[in-house]
Amino acid sequence: MSKENEVSQEGKILRDIISYVSNGFFLGKKIKSGSLRKKLIEPPWKVPQHLEMTDIEMPKFSMKMLSPKEDVDDSKVILQLHGGGYTGAVRNAYYTFAGLYIELSGGYRVLTPDYRVAPENPFPAALEDAFEAYKWLQNQGYFADQIILAGDSAGGGLAMALCMLLKDKKMQLPCGIIAMSPWTDLTSSGESYTTNYDKDPLFGGSRESIIYNNEYPGDYDKMDPYISPAFGNFRDFPPMLIQVGSYEMLLSDSVNVAAKARHQGVKVRLSIYEGMFHEFQMAYMAIPESKKAWNEVKKFIEILKDE
Repeated sequence: MSKENEVSQEGKILRDIISYVSNGFFLGKKIKSGSLRKKLIEPPWKVPQHLEMTDIEMPKFSMKMLSPKEDVDDSKVILQLHGGGYTGAVRNAYYTFAGLYIELSGGYRVLTPDYRVAPENPFPAALEDAFEAYKWLQNQGYFADQIILAGDSAGGGLAMALCMLLKDKKMQLPCGIIAMSPWTDLTSSGESYTTNYDKDPLFGGSRESIIYNNEYPGDYDKMDPYISPAFGNFRDFPPMLIQVGSYEMLLSDSVNVAAKARHQGVKVRLSIYEGMFHEFQMAYMAIPESKKAWNEVKKFIEILKDE
């Protein structure tokens, strides 16, 4: 486990801004509950000139494949599972993530499914769609050991749940998992849900947030490992890079999974970024912590290239 001891001034400023906005009278509840994100309408994402995007229609959902126009490296591919608390659809930020993954990997393609979400499509819809996306890549000629799973928040938990499903189906697992602030325990039982309750700038100070009130599990047990992978078995999992902020209420989701997976023989790098908030990597290169996190992702991908 690595842990940064000091938070940057830029990080503090951004953290304070997020806290001010997410706890504001008018927007606070909508941000914490996830309802604001569901209502926001974005313009189409502007594809950078050096990249190209392909639309892929599946029977129950859609996907987009982002690729370099030149110098594509087909030795591996990244399957990106977006966050949003299982209730928010894919946003433009994740296509920016995809572009970063392409740059950091030296030319891998990135597949981003717009998987079905609750409340219209509760569990197991998201997991089913992630599984179909994985099989689609295999049908395109990629072997399991060429696929890297990447996910943030709910997407990070979904990546782990997908691996558990693949293992149960006796299918080959991907070569690695990148999980940013993964949501792995929908029962909210970890220690940090209490210790960071007043620190977390995004979810803290309220029991009305999406982490306490979520319609994704539906009638299923929240402790089902396909919903909360923290309660599952990680034996035989591929190497995992897990990044999380020390101020997150979801900190325990990462710490507990990392400890359990290591105990079961999995290679895990857990990086806790001091003073950081949920999904601080969305600051891209604007603050030192996010920049370092993305550089860490680059190094992890390089390690996977050699395995």
